[in-house]
Amino acid sequence: MGFKVGVGEADFASLRKENAYYVDKTDIIYELVQETKNKVTLFTRPRRFGKTLMMSMIENFFNIRKDSKDIFDGLAITGHKDFCEEWMNQYPVLFISFKDAESENYDVAYAKLMTIIADVCKANIEISSNKLIDKDDLEIYARLKAQKGTGSDVQNSLKTIMRMMSAVYGKKVILLIDEYDVPLAGASEKNTEKNLYYVKMLDVIKGIMSTALKDNEFLQFAVITGCLRIAKESIFTGTNNFASYSVLDKNFSRYFGFTADEVDRMLEAADRRERKDTIKEWYDGYVFGNSYLYCPWDVINFLSELRNYPNARPKNYWKNTSHNGILLTFVKRTDFEVRGKFETLLNGGTIVQTITDALTYDTMHSSEDNLWSVLLMTGYITKADADEDEETVSLKIPNREIVSIFEDTVVKLFRETIDTNMQKSMMEAFWNRDAKEAGRIVSELLWKTISYNDYHEDYYHAFLAGAFVGMGYEVASNKEKGLGRPDILLKDHNNRRAIIIEAKKSDKESDMDKDCDEAIKQIIKERYAEGLYGYEQILCYGVAFFQKQAKVKLLTKE
Repeated sequence: MGFKVGVGEADFASLRKENAYYVDKTDIIYELVQETKNKVTLFTRPRRFGKTLMMSMIENFFNIRKDSKDIFDGLAITGHKDFCEEWMNQYPVLFISFKDAESENYDVAYAKLMTIIADVCKANIEISSNKLIDKDDLEIYARLKAQKGTGSDVQNSLKTIMRMMSAVYGKKVILLIDEYDVPLAGASEKNTEKNLYYVKMLDVIKGIMSTALKDNEFLQFAVITGCLRIAKESIFTGTNNFASYSVLDKNFSRYFGFTADEVDRMLEAADRRERKDTIKEWYDGYVFGNSYLYCPWDVINFLSELRNYPNARPKNYWKNTSHNGILLTFVKRTDFEVRGKFETLLNGGTIVQTITDALTYDTMHSSEDNLWSVLLMTGYITKADADEDEETVSLKIPNREIVSIFEDTVVKLFRETIDTNMQKSMMEAFWNRDAKEAGRIVSELLWKTISYNDYHEDYYHAFLAGAFVGMGYEVASNKEKGLGRPDILLKDHNNRRAIIIEAKKSDKESDMDKDCDEAIKQIIKERYAEGLYGYEQILCYGVAFFQKQAKVKLLTKE
């Protein structure tokens, strides 16, 4: 295929020069400048929704040090000719990203922050040789570039650099700050009363942001992105003409994420129209403001794979890009009754919650409403209806990809809360060839998990693997054995015995007996027991699942 996408490419100029497919979002520039009076604009969106690429695009458009006509040629913004003449490559731009400023402890995170600021100084090194620069600013700049700045230097760093840029170019500076809240998100996860990581990092970020945004005479305007709007800590309090746009707001809602029409055009360009329903099932379903959107990160990754493998199966590209532990933390809370709501969501239903987009990292776990709000802002759930404007909104899981993350959470919760006595009884039943009792206990364990009617085979495999964890055995799932891959292989080295399990999902209860037999036939046909040399006892079981029921059969002879 001639169609090319830039997986992971967040640099707008590189994307355009490489002639990779670009979903045109450039009209956000015109709308932002011409249709608002915002001095400071904050966009909060989940990770992997194109925030960094958007900021790179904005930087390339305004930056006075660049000639961007070629890379914007043919894009929507060039239809505003007078606007482009007035604004394109006419202003100094300071672009900084805090996305890498997180760590296990404050000192390392602060060092990373200093490195980021030093890199910004080096990227704008030409201003330091200009005779118009104030001598004192030049000394501070040199310390920042060498990562030897004082605490005051760091907190005033952006304003200092902007003052220098304004002196050189004779114009106010456009400030772009990407992922501003990452240092605070990392700090909140590791904060303790002893080291006060969050408190110290908050003081640094507040200082940097406050001096750059509030009453800064060198600021033309600022655009900031993040996952959450930090409210209580007053990072933005007192900022003139400040506007924040979250997933709840209609304004600018279509610019982060792909619309259905945009995905259709991509599929047309890629000659992969036949995969439309799959992409929709897995990666669509987000409602931001009044816009229905696909996750761009997922669509780009899947289309890249489809270039060479037209029959490729969809994957979960999203689950390792964010802090998925918040789901497990939430559902484990004994002071919140959320399991029933998780069941409703997993079964395709909706729940109604009071939502706020003004949150704080240190208090986001303090109430159930806050936690649902965080899940909404970070993309694990979404509004069910674009027409809802109230604080109390209907919520749902957006798509199959996020359902799988919820399922993983359910399995992890099961592993962490499993009744060890029941687990031991189950193992005794399997070792004692008591298939009926083993099936009863597995069914009982299923009933103790979060109810979910749309179970699929992979979920049951993960559930079974979790049921055997922590019993002192080696447990392998879908590893190479014989001519195929058994779903579960459990080894008891000390007693030289092993268990092989093949699991099937039944379409109806009456099929469970037949599906157990099919599983056993597969064990025999694929010779799963081969290679287990030295084991004196090898027990093979077929297991069939229907919703929250399990049936177990023992292979008695080959």
